[in-house]
Amino acid sequence: MIKIVSIGMNHESASLELRECMAKDPGNTDRALSSMRESEFIREGLFLSTCNRVEALFITEDPENAKRSVISMMSRLGEIPEDSFTSSLYDFKDMDAVRHIFRVASSLDSMVVGEPQILGQIKDAYHQAAVEQKTSGVILNRLMHKAFHVAKRVKTETSVSEAAVSISYAAVELAKKIFYDLSGRKILLIGAGEMAELAARHLMTNGVDTLVVTNRNFERAVQVAGTFKGKPVFFEEIVSYLVDVDIVITSTASSEYVITQDQAKNSMKKRRGRPLFFIDIAVPRDVEPSVNDLGNAYLYDIDDLKGVIETNTEQRKQEAVKAERIVTEEVIKFEKWMKTLEVVPTIISLKEKVETIRKAEIARSISGLNGLTPSQIKNIEKLTASLTDKIINDPILALKRIAQRSSRDTYLGMTRKLFNLDKDNNGEN
Repeated sequence: MIKIVSIGMNHESASLELRECMAKDPGNTDRALSSMRESEFIREGLFLSTCNRVEALFITEDPENAKRSVISMMSRLGEIPEDSFTSSLYDFKDMDAVRHIFRVASSLDSMVVGEPQILGQIKDAYHQAAVEQKTSGVILNRLMHKAFHVAKRVKTETSVSEAAVSISYAAVELAKKIFYDLSGRKILLIGAGEMAELAARHLMTNGVDTLVVTNRNFERAVQVAGTFKGKPVFFEEIVSYLVDVDIVITSTASSEYVITQDQAKNSMKKRRGRPLFFIDIAVPRDVEPSVNDLGNAYLYDIDDLKGVIETNTEQRKQEAVKAERIVTEEVIKFEKWMKTLEVVPTIISLKEKVETIRKAEIARSISGLNGLTPSQIKNIEKLTASLTDKIINDPILALKRIAQRSSRDTYLGMTRKLFNLDKDNNGEN
């Protein structure tokens, strides 16, 4: 029997250190999908890797062996032994897995409920990875499109998104807690992706008048800096700017530290006691954790932002109740669709058997009739096809009706036996 399984870890089940092991290499998604495609136990698969989540969603007829192959794959990707992370994994099956992916797509399972980035990340994981690498099929395609539909309903029918506080916004709120007033402060933004742009936008609305932007792709740094009237600098200039700025916000996709303890230490000597605050919202982390051990250097990573994002909790909870109702409604609809799949093989077998008999009888009958014109043969074909369709129409409609019943397996077995649809029944009377 076909099973839908989701297995993974997120910000609640696993530490930042563990999550960044899995997310340290951008090529892990391709390798994960390749591994899932080659597994004899996985029919369809999707792999999602974000700063707060690493999980595999797959379709299988052998869930236990499929899970073992996925865990082994995760171990290879993170270069860590299985027993070091299996206790941090969550595991959902069938409609629980469907509910889970609907909640993830709708940002109900995010660190910040209602944040918009996760839906785009899931769409990329599906369209730009699973579809491209041909690891998706009938069930996964349907499931993902329903997940996008659910996310759209949650966004338009509730105010969850309006109540959300993004990670980038939380980073700025933390900066405000540190300095109270950001006016006149100098900010170094390392990384010019979506989260960095959001951080820059919030910074500018809170009075920052000096924004320095750097990115490995300098053209992108120029673009973001221009949007906010900031100053673009080369990536190689980061260390020199640590001497002048007050706050450093990092959000790159680097697999190695962008700022090491030694670099920060040398910069702190030149700052003459002035404090320097690092807000690292990257996974894997951009700033070496030991930077926090330096005098007057204060480092906060993405897990430290959890306390900040508790604002607007009550409003988000109220809207989340409405969102959960939408998710439950759509899970019920998807379950009904899944159940119809169980009767499809029997319906197809019935149609194929009747068609085989029809063709054989026509061939036998026509061979004994001489002088039939092509037009007459065509009319005979049309007549017999119409007769067989009408004969099996009622059984097919009955099978579709019982698809939702708990007794469907009994009816399916009876149908297959009555019409002798299984080869091993050929010898029975």
